[in-house]
Formats: sequence, structure tokens, C-alpha cells
Amino acid sequence: MKAVCPGSFDPVTLGHVDVVRRAAAMFDELVVAVAVNPNKQGLFTVDERRELLDATFVDLPNVSTAAFSGLLVDWCSEQGVGVIAKGLRSDTDYAYELPMAQMNRHLTGVDTVFLTADPAHTFVSSSLVKEVARGGGDVSAFLTTRVHDALQGRLGSR
Repeated sequence: MKAVCPGSFDPVTLGHVDVVRRAAAMFDELVVAVAVNPNKQGLFTVDERRELLDATFVDLPNVSTAAFSGLLVDWCSEQGVGVIAKGLRSDTDYAYELPMAQMNRHLTGVDTVFLTADPAHTFVSSSLVKEVARGGGDVSAFLTTRVHDALQGRLGSR
């Protein structure tokens, strides 16, 4: 079965890595899909995020990357994806994600599987990592070495 793990991944954190690796073990094929939002300016371009994701999951032959815009479920229908895999850090994430999962199933029949976050990563988000890094804080514990280096290069070493 083919599944998708969508997100902005700006940048990919170890929380994302945990969810993707666990989802990859559950599905024959997993696409890590970077959301393209023309109204948001990311720190990394979509292509740069995909390159970092490809490097992060190079050891997983059933994982690939893609980019999508518009409704995720429309992209899923076009790509033959039957399941959306999402990580949940808290009840707040669940409250946000549940209505979307129900709407997606209503619109196209695509189901959503929720994977609870490893407790070590429940407070980590890409936004928080960027904020702390911009302020000069050490975020290396939340990123792979390659992603950390890319982040430091983008922000300038502090």
C-alpha cells in the first residue's frame, strides 16, 4: 500500500524523522510530500527541503519525496495514494488534524493514520527550532547533522 507523510519540513526535525521511519515500516511505499504554499516564504526552498529529506532517508528504499500544492487529497488521488500518515505531538495536534482527516475521507475516501510522537520530540517543531536557532540557541539535538549544518549555513553560524 502507498502512503504519504505530508508537511512543510522547514526544516525536517528528528520528530519528523521518527514519524517517517515508523510510517515507512508500515507501508510498502511512503512518499514524504512537501507542501508548497505560495503565501508562505520558507527558510528553505521546496527543492532544498526535498534534498534534505532525500539525504535523511537515503537508507530507506521505500521512501521517496515529492512536492504538492492545493488539496492533499487531490494529489493523493492523482498519485494513487490511499493513506495519509501524520504525527501527533499533543491533543492540540489531534484537535487540529481530526477534522481534516474526516473531511479528506469524506471527499475522496483517503484514510489518515495518526502516529503518536516519541515523548522526546513532543515539544519540537520546525518553527520553534528556527526561532531558537535565530536567537543563537543550540538546536543540534533536534536535527540531523546535515540539516543542522544547512540551518546554520542559512542563518549564519552563531
